[in-house]
Amino acid sequence: MSFYGVTDLWTYVIGAFGIILLPGPNSLYVLSVATVRGVKAGYQGACGVFVGDTVLLMLTALGAASLLRSNPAIFMVVKYFGAAYLAYVGINLIVGAVRKWLSKSEPIAPDAELDREAANAAHMQHPFKRALVISLLNPKAILFLLSFFVQFIDPHYATPAVPFLILSAIIMVFSALYLSALIFLGARLAQAFRSRKRLTASLSSAVGGLFLWFGTKLATASLN
Repeated sequence: MSFYGVTDLWTYVIGAFGIILLPGPNSLYVLSVATVRGVKAGYQGACGVFVGDTVLLMLTALGAASLLRSNPAIFMVVKYFGAAYLAYVGINLIVGAVRKWLSKSEPIAPDAELDREAANAAHMQHPFKRALVISLLNPKAILFLLSFFVQFIDPHYATPAVPFLILSAIIMVFSALYLSALIFLGARLAQAFRSRKRLTASLSSAVGGLFLWFGTKLATASLN
């Protein structure tokens, strides 16, 4: 029995929830932005993720996964471009962390320190655009969405768009709730780290290293 063309709805809900909780470049970028620039900038980054995910869902519905599978050259171009961009973001994070670590200790007010960090962190500027690019430059996401979604869509349902929209809405709601939690966590972390420059630098470099790992993982990904 299906729910408007969705088979085994609760299994999908549990699976989607687990998928959203898996760490990825999107969630880490939003958390980093919220930690450095606050809740407003965090939500700007989250909106970039939402738009990017919506575009990927639409491309999936339109058959983009089949296009990538049938044209390995296109997949390779998008894959390496995406990997290079993730590596670029990671390197920026690490360079900024090293500069902070090596900077001389100066008696600067916490608010002034935070403002200076936000102004100097080029990788944190325009969070909507950067989060959107990070979200879109992942061709494996399209292939994953297709392989995951099709398991829960009744092929005999008269209007395939309906179950697809239901499944998309569920995963987007989970994503919004998860990113909101990360944003407020980042804001709390900012308050705790304002006077601890080296601890902040260490965490920033760790996040940068994760972005480099994401880039390497994407660069070595295959269509299988």
